[in-house]
Amino acid sequence: MSQFRFSRRPDLGDSIRVSFEFFPPKTDEMEARLWETVTRLKPLHPDFVSVTYGAGGSTRERTARTVARILHQTHLAPAAHLTCIDASRDEVDAVIRQFAELGVKRFVALRGDPASGVGTGYQPHPQGYANGAEMVAALRRQGDFDISVSAYPEKHPESPDFATDIDMLKRKVDNGATRAITQFFFDNDIYERYVERVRRAGIYIPIVPGILPVHNIVQVANFSARAGAHVPAWLRERFDGLEADPQTHALVAAAVAAEQVQDLIERGVGDFHFYTMNRADLAYAVCHMIGIRPRPNEGASAKSAAA
Repeated sequence: MSQFRFSRRPDLGDSIRVSFEFFPPKTDEMEARLWETVTRLKPLHPDFVSVTYGAGGSTRERTARTVARILHQTHLAPAAHLTCIDASRDEVDAVIRQFAELGVKRFVALRGDPASGVGTGYQPHPQGYANGAEMVAALRRQGDFDISVSAYPEKHPESPDFATDIDMLKRKVDNGATRAITQFFFDNDIYERYVERVRRAGIYIPIVPGILPVHNIVQVANFSARAGAHVPAWLRERFDGLEADPQTHALVAAAVAAEQVQDLIERGVGDFHFYTMNRADLAYAVCHMIGIRPRPNEGASAKSAAA
């Protein structure tokens, strides 16, 4: 008789926490799609939702507007992304004050990607903060915020080695980071080894796995190559022949992400951060499979609002 799997317990959803990441819209059409995503996912009562910047801080104002709308029109707790790309210290400090005045209490502090894109050369602003650790310190000077930072199970593509990478994470923690959210990965052994590394380095904040449902295997593979994230051959093979079949592609993507999350639950993980790409369907399906579901009457109203 096979052992009953912990990840299939009917009460599992009561002990699992999730958060969702959105990116700010660039057009009216994208704004409508984003709000459909927010409406669809909010009945799942995530721990928080985060709203990103574009590369080089290019969507800073849209991020602020999106965060303000989430604050004023939903019960969700938004976390504002904050980067130091192409901004002086005074400009960054002003953005922190702006978000704090809106009522934001959570931030995701990042160095950020250059406007030229992920994997290209980074040059700090001459009068700016140099990295994520300095961003965390700036936030701590201005308030008692909940601060998430980035972590890299396969190391940051610009780091020469893991020791340098983990030393940067240690600096973020020493400056007041609350949790680390990892870059997406597809091999859970990589995540587990990374957590062991950071624990040996004396880092004990939560290391929350970042989960990316594969909305488009070609796009994900291209971005992964620039970001230094490994895409296993077995994962590519799951999507073979589905380039012109988006419905089946989505079904497979949800199944693969759910499989990954369930395996992490079996390994003792209880928190997950979903990179939604403003696509509610995939994240919603995975959450449903691990027992995170709307409270009575909320599911129907959310589905009607998104229709």
